[in-house]
Formats: sequence, structure tokens, C-alpha cells
Amino acid sequence: MKIGPYELANRCMVAPMAGVTDRPFRQLCRRLGAGYAVSEMVTSRPDLWKSLKTSRRANHDGEPGPIAVQIAGTEPAMMAQAARYNLDRGAQIIDINMGCPAKKVCNKWAGSALMQDEALALSIIEAVVRVCEPHGVAVTLKMRTGWCQAQRNALRLALAAQDAGVQMVAVHGRTREQGYGGVAEHGTVRAIKSALRIPVVANGDIRSAENARDVLAATGADAVMVGRAAQGRPWIFREMVHFLETGTHLAPPLVAEVRRLLLEHLVDHYSLYGEFTGVLSARKHIGWYVRSLPGGEAFREHMNQLDSSAAQSAAVAGFFDRLGDSLDRLPLPGAVPDGLGDLQTSEATA
Repeated sequence: MKIGPYELANRCMVAPMAGVTDRPFRQLCRRLGAGYAVSEMVTSRPDLWKSLKTSRRANHDGEPGPIAVQIAGTEPAMMAQAARYNLDRGAQIIDINMGCPAKKVCNKWAGSALMQDEALALSIIEAVVRVCEPHGVAVTLKMRTGWCQAQRNALRLALAAQDAGVQMVAVHGRTREQGYGGVAEHGTVRAIKSALRIPVVANGDIRSAENARDVLAATGADAVMVGRAAQGRPWIFREMVHFLETGTHLAPPLVAEVRRLLLEHLVDHYSLYGEFTGVLSARKHIGWYVRSLPGGEAFREHMNQLDSSAAQSAAVAGFFDRLGDSLDRLPLPGAVPDGLGDLQTSEATA
């Protein structure tokens, strides 16, 4: 699969997730098989570009290419300016956020709220493409099926985006109204893929290698994008890639390997965020790693009381050492939904 001039290693991508897909997490997922990773959302507001939060989100030190940065905003000129700011700092792909369902984003008419105003959405796309195209920087679009069940306009907007120069579209199979509730439907993705020439990526409820296979087969999508299922389980990408290539499953990771991966993740995380913020923000990652493991819930409660990186790292090492006394490998994941949802296209043509 290619995005503009960039050929990807495989068809399994890390979805951009605010507060999650920072540089340490992206790099770890890439090491463990992801063929592509997009940064967490970066604001288009110039007055915030020099803030510590934004500078961390825009950090790509040592990251393998292509470097993809997601930008969010509501004003075409400001979004164009944000695209230039990021391409000047090494971005090779600019992703436009029209998929975030968070209230604090949608209340400002950014993210998925833009799908309610197609004229504005298209103006933003055109402005960003005008800046990026002369520099060979590809523009992509991440969106939902629509704002609500009565306003499912993803197909129409995807066609307009393609005509405006967007080189890939990723679609989360839910409306903004659904948030992350219910089951994602991929019929909309199938309709969009049938209509577009550019690559189309399916996102939503892809939690296993079987999900990836089934969604790719049912939609004809060029790739799958994995978000929440990768939290605490970054090796899901090598599992998916192996299964898609061979039809066989990899064994679950060794406890000793997960111990090493998490401790390395923490070192990189503390390096980016510093001691105080790093300790606080690492808690969610540690919690995701241990949530399905024996004793994981009790350990998470204990770990959330620790206030230093040294104490966190020592506690993590001890937890996995004890786990390794009784298990060689992580337990197999529990049963998961097939992730296909409704594959009817009758409502996807709105």
C-alpha cells in the first residue's frame, strides 16, 4: 500500500489517539509490526504551538518515516498555516482530523463536528492540500460515517476530498453521536472503497487478527487502522501481519518479553515527559498492559499510588517477575466480537 509517494511496510496502522499515540508509543508499535503510525492530534492554533504539550505531541526524534502529523481546527487559513508549520518540521504526511468525537473538540466545531458543514470541511481540505502539494507532502483524512444516524455523509465527503487532492481516507465505522458505543459498521467503508480511487482504510472494533482479515475481506479496504486494541498490547500488529500473511497465529508473547518492552517503553516515556508528568501519564499505559493479567487490577491500584519513575519501574519489574514464576507466556486474549457489524450499504450513500 502507498500513501502518495510512500510505500508502507504492511496494511496494519496505528490510529491517532489523543493522549496515547505519542512518539514512544508510536515507535514501539512500529517496532512490533505496525506499518504506519499517525501522531496524536496537534492543534492548528499558532498561539499554542510553543506550549509544552504541543511540542511534545510534535516530537518525532528518531522516528522512522513516513512522519505523519494529524492537525485539527476549524479555520481553513489556520489549518493551512498549521500544515506548513509541521511540514517545515519534517512532516511527510498531514492528516486532517474530522473524526474525533470528544466534546471539548466538537464543541469548537473541530473534529467530527466538521462533517456537519461540508462546505467548511472541503474548504479546509483544499487549503491544506494547496500548502502541501507543492512540497510533495501527502494529505490524508480521518473521519466518521457522519454526525448522527440521520446525517451519514461520509461517502459524499470522501468523494469531494479525493477530488480536492486527498491521497487516503480512513473511516471509523461509527457516527459522532455513537462515540465508541455499540458495534462499528463497515458497510460505509465498503461503499466508500467501491467509489474511490485512492486508498481507503477501515477503523473501528478491529481487535484481533481475525477481525483484520474479515474486515479487509468484507470491505475491500486497503488497510486496517487499530486504536484502542493496541493500548497495552502493541504486539497486536505483528500478530495481525503474521496472520494476514500466513493464516496462522503467533504464540502470545513471553512474559519476559512483555516485561522488557514495558520497561523500555517507560524509559522512553519518562525521557519525553520528565519525572512528574511522565509518572502520572505512564499510569494509564501500565494499567492497559496489566488489565487482563492475573492480579492486574490490584497491581494497578497499587501502582497508581507510586509517585516516582524509579518506584514505578521497580513495581513493574517485580509484577512481571512474579507473573513469570507461574506463566511463560501471556494468556490468550478472550473472545472478541467479529467487528464487522452491519455491512449493509443502503444508508451509506447519504
